[in-house]
Amino acid sequence: MSDFNNNYTDNSFNLYQAYSYTLLLQVEVNTFSYAVVHQNRLLVSAQNCDIDELLYPKQLSELLTATYRKVLMGLPATALTLVPKSLFSEEHAGEFARYLDVKEDEKVFAQKLDDQNNIIYKTPGPIAYAAEKFGFSNAVYTAQGWIKAIENSRPNDSTLYLEIGKSTVQFLYYSSGSLRFYNSFEFRSEDELVYFTSFVADELKLKPLLTTLVLSGDVTADDKNMTRLGSFFPKIEINGIKVLELPGQIPSHKLLALAALTLCE
Repeated sequence: MSDFNNNYTDNSFNLYQAYSYTLLLQVEVNTFSYAVVHQNRLLVSAQNCDIDELLYPKQLSELLTATYRKVLMGLPATALTLVPKSLFSEEHAGEFARYLDVKEDEKVFAQKLDDQNNIIYKTPGPIAYAAEKFGFSNAVYTAQGWIKAIENSRPNDSTLYLEIGKSTVQFLYYSSGSLRFYNSFEFRSEDELVYFTSFVADELKLKPLLTTLVLSGDVTADDKNMTRLGSFFPKIEINGIKVLELPGQIPSHKLLALAALTLCE
């Protein structure tokens, strides 16, 4: 295997036993992360791998083509819309999809997001074709597990959740136990991250001094993103939710969204 970011392999990992393992794939437009799990224990993981290795596997060919007990794949969205369950019907999904300005080389998916909402989103055609190889029935929206993990933690009305990637940030907010807001944005600097966070908080009428930001993903305590956010939102925490049994050297918040795909099984 190549030396990808945050690469980890447990000594007990054996591809000949893949039939008892679960493969997790979390895909972004240009990169993907993967993990192999056995009985809620992490065996293998790597983050921010080049998307070409998923589309045309070479170094990871054996790992990606093994016969697993289960494969769970999180697909990215280049545009999305949430539709309340009470308004959604499969026969009208195409009408909602028209608002996404779908191009010829994009595919549209309509899936359940949680007990109250469905999500309709478009994803690049090559990624959709990769998902077809693993089976569309194994594909969910990339943040579905993360959303479920936070929902299970009983979020309160004064907490705004952020999942920070290399160039994207996802926001999630619950009010009275129900999902009120979810969206993602591309950002290129810590200032843009602060801008989008302030924009979302303002839309939700959350006061920065009274709001707790809970961060997961590509974030480290007191890094430039967290430090800049702290200038405007003094209450910041690293997400402590644990979904898998991880080795001590891997912080759970860095793998939360990937690990949480197991909740979609």
